Amino acid sequence: MNYIGKIDKAYNYIKRMIPQRPQIGIVLGTGLGTLANCIENQIIIDYKDIPEFPVSTVVGHEGRLIYGDLEGKKVLAMQGRFHYYEGYTMKEVTLPIRVMKKLGIYMLLLSNACGGLNTAFSAGDIMIIRDHINLMGDNPLLGANLSEFGPRFPDMSQVYDPELIQLCNNVGSKLNIKLHKGVYTAISGPYYLSKAELRMLILMGSDTVGMSTVPEAIVARHCGIKTIGLSCITDMALPDTLVPPSHEEVVRVAELTKPHFVNLVKEFIKEVKLGENL
Repeated sequence: MNYIGKIDKAYNYIKRMIPQRPQIGIVLGTGLGTLANCIENQIIIDYKDIPEFPVSTVVGHEGRLIYGDLEGKKVLAMQGRFHYYEGYTMKEVTLPIRVMKKLGIYMLLLSNACGGLNTAFSAGDIMIIRDHINLMGDNPLLGANLSEFGPRFPDMSQVYDPELIQLCNNVGSKLNIKLHKGVYTAISGPYYLSKAELRMLILMGSDTVGMSTVPEAIVARHCGIKTIGLSCITDMALPDTLVPPSHEEVVRVAELTKPHFVNLVKEFIKEVKLGENL
């Protein structure tokens, strides 16, 4: 089956399961899946039941699609994502974003747990992604263009929507949640970088580093979906004072960050104005 056929098969299954068009798509990163508990009138769909969907294999990713109401909006949340390092292709990693587009979302909120590279940051902080660097060695747009979704050469100079960034920043101020804005760099993983590699990223202008988000953001941009990205900084990856991280520690700090993250996202979704042009 070709890729469009796979998208259509997953779309048709999910569309039959949900009563209305979702307005907002949400991808919940490592340790952040409990935001899904705030969704009311839930319809839960296990990834394993969705035709052509991959299955999450990483601790901290539940592997469920949750549809329902959050702060007056219809949302479709991925409680766990797929990663390139799990052995999935870029097209498999980003298939859910294509499906969300077909289902009719106006906006996509991406989240992740990541390492901090900016000395002004601390573990437990939240960063709004204003731009990204793709160092994953692959690209979900390679191959034949899916012209029904977007152009052959989409512009990536403004992947993360400035109005959504400003709104999120305002919400953070209102809630007294300290927010940073910066550049997220995606690597393929599945290992934590060497000190020399971390120094290189800092010289390139990276503020954080992780193993996700960028493929989904690229595809969302190709599809014309307004996108915002939030990074929860779970460890500081500064080469001169590096303490080797563990996945367990990443999950633990993400859990501590969770209350601020949940409050921020809920209030942001409450305040965002949706429509064909947002």
